[in-house]
Amino acid sequence: MQSMQYPLNKLRENIASSFPSTTFKVLKEVKINIIKMELSITRPDDWHLHLRDGKLLEAVIPHSAHHFGRAIIMPNLKPPITTTAAAMAYRESILKALPINSGFTPLMTLYLTDSTTPAEIKLAKESGVIYAVKLYPAGATTNSQDGVTDLFGKCMPVIEEMVKHNMPLLVHGEVTSPEVDIFDREKVFIETVLSPLVLKFPQLKVVMEHVTTMDAVKFVESCAEGQAIVSAVTSGSKRFFLGTDSAPHDRLKKECPCGCAGIYNAPVALAVYAKVFEEAGALDKLEAFTSFNGPDFYGLPRNTSKITLRKTPWKVPESFSYASGHVVPMFAGEMLDWLPSPV
Repeated sequence: MQSMQYPLNKLRENIASSFPSTTFKVLKEVKINIIKMELSITRPDDWHLHLRDGKLLEAVIPHSAHHFGRAIIMPNLKPPITTTAAAMAYRESILKALPINSGFTPLMTLYLTDSTTPAEIKLAKESGVIYAVKLYPAGATTNSQDGVTDLFGKCMPVIEEMVKHNMPLLVHGEVTSPEVDIFDREKVFIETVLSPLVLKFPQLKVVMEHVTTMDAVKFVESCAEGQAIVSAVTSGSKRFFLGTDSAPHDRLKKECPCGCAGIYNAPVALAVYAKVFEEAGALDKLEAFTSFNGPDFYGLPRNTSKITLRKTPWKVPESFSYASGHVVPMFAGEMLDWLPSPV
């Protein structure tokens, strides 16, 4: 079973068209016939989130907790979260950093390595707080140096145990061979790793994260009907769900000769998703993408609380300060049209 997250910074604008009037509540009509609108949806979840740790964790967690009910937490810390005990300790750190009375729930993951054991997968499942295992090819991205070097040679017993416990595999899909062009890394990964893996384990639940190519979209859709990239994301198809891949770094680590990869988009994610769905004429499909498809895939109940998106222009802060520096958000200093707020 394959599913796919479509990251915030990869959604593409396309096909402006009219949207169903039944989706909105009219707040006010002014003399020039501009209608103020609001959209009420089930509180979304974020199925791919980097929270880091320490002071940076404390600085960024309020932004995600304000908009999202739950989030799948990435395990690529230093050192990585490779054991159930480490995941449970990290979860406690996140809970302690949450704003008072927050209902946000962190859903933990394990970092897959060449030495991960089937017993660890069983222990993770029994913990009740670990929901997936993350595959980082060694050297592919931030803090991936401890990742997998030979999936088929060293990790097959672990994959078998994951299938047994219905534990999803979250895939950072790119090869790291220097002879492969950077723009072909995802395509080659699909051909040499992912396709053989799902053929060998057809019952394995796979999430292909932060896709960047049509090859990845076609791979997910190969198990369903063919769709164009934007129509697939905005169609209400259960194979696509929200995962921001919000990845904060201190400003000094971004604005330097070798800047860290990642975009901090948690404060603006819902506003930008709403803009993309509006311009695709698919605001009536936004709730399925943000709030239904993810929990359905993970076998979790949908959230019961609501969040409101108002068509009210607002300015994104230039940066957010914390004890060790500043974090610059996506669209810093720019105006966005949709303003999210919890009900």
